[in-house]
Parts: sequence; structure tokens; C-alpha cells
Amino acid sequence: MFNIGDQVAVLDDNINGVVVGFQKEQIIVETTDGFTMTYFVNELVKINNSSKLEVFNSGQTLDAVLKEKELPKKRSFVKEKRSKKDDFVLEIDLHIEKLVPSKRGMSNYDILTLQTETAKRQIEFAMRNRIPRIVFIHGVGEGILKAELDFLLGRYDNIVFQDADYQKYGLGATEVYFKQNANR
Repeated sequence: MFNIGDQVAVLDDNINGVVVGFQKEQIIVETTDGFTMTYFVNELVKINNSSKLEVFNSGQTLDAVLKEKELPKKRSFVKEKRSKKDDFVLEIDLHIEKLVPSKRGMSNYDILTLQTETAKRQIEFAMRNRIPRIVFIHGVGEGILKAELDFLLGRYDNIVFQDADYQKYGLGATEVYFKQNANR
């Protein structure tokens, strides 16, 4: 049924090749990629070189029909190259539940003081380590923590801050940018 040199296709896989030999009940096929593989007779189908046959009298050749069946190639989009430093944003969640295991026994003043001290420590850390951006997640609430945070950030000369990305954080976050000094 198969002869050496016949072009074949594997039935259950997208592999084509040429018959190069026989081994007991199996056929040795060299794939179009150059690999040698063995298959049983019932796994292969012979490909006729007369692929220019008219298909169903429609006027289309077999090649044209097969080309139509191919999946469209994915378009490639060139991503702009950015450094890893630009992608990194230090996110600090100032919600009290994230800062202490239990807020039992803490007054509102104690909670607010802990939150602002944490923010101050993180600002100093970012300045020491030259981190370009921080996002403080403070939540919406009554706006007391946000007001304290704005007051704290306003005391630094080399900081610019604004509301963080609404789509990612909603209204409850402030994004801080550090101006880097060249002579430092």
C-alpha cells in the first residue's frame, strides 16, 4: 500500500512527511521538520501530488480549499520596551487590619497615628532606595486618613502626588512620585 518516497500525512496529528522505510508492521516516516518517526499503517494516509485537482467541480483547487481552512496567523504587536524599574510600584495598604493583627484597645487617634507613621516610614524607605513611585491605599471612608496623608506628603519638597489610577484602585488610593536629584 505504501512505498518508499510516498508523501504521507498522519491522521490524528498535523504532521506530514515522506516514507523512508519499513520496520515490522510500522512505517518509518521522515517529517517535513527532519525528524524520523514510526507509525502503523492505519495512522497514515497517502498524499497525492496531484493537489491541483478540481474539488467538487467548484472551480477551486485543493490547495485553495486547504488554505481557506488554515487558522489565520496571529498579528504581532510590538510592545514598547520599558525597564523593570518603571513597572515596579510599591503598594502600601494603610488599612489598619493590614497593619496590626487586632485593633482591639486602640483609639481612633492611635490608629491614625500608626497609619501616618507607617506612611512616613515607607516614604523614607522609598527615598533611600530610589524607588520612583509608591501607591498608598487608604480607602474612601470619611477622608480623614487621606487628608492626613496629603498633609504629610505636602511637607516633602521632592514629592509629587495625585489620586491613583481609578480603574485599578478606585477612589481610595494616592500615587506618589519622587523627583530624583541628579547630584545625589
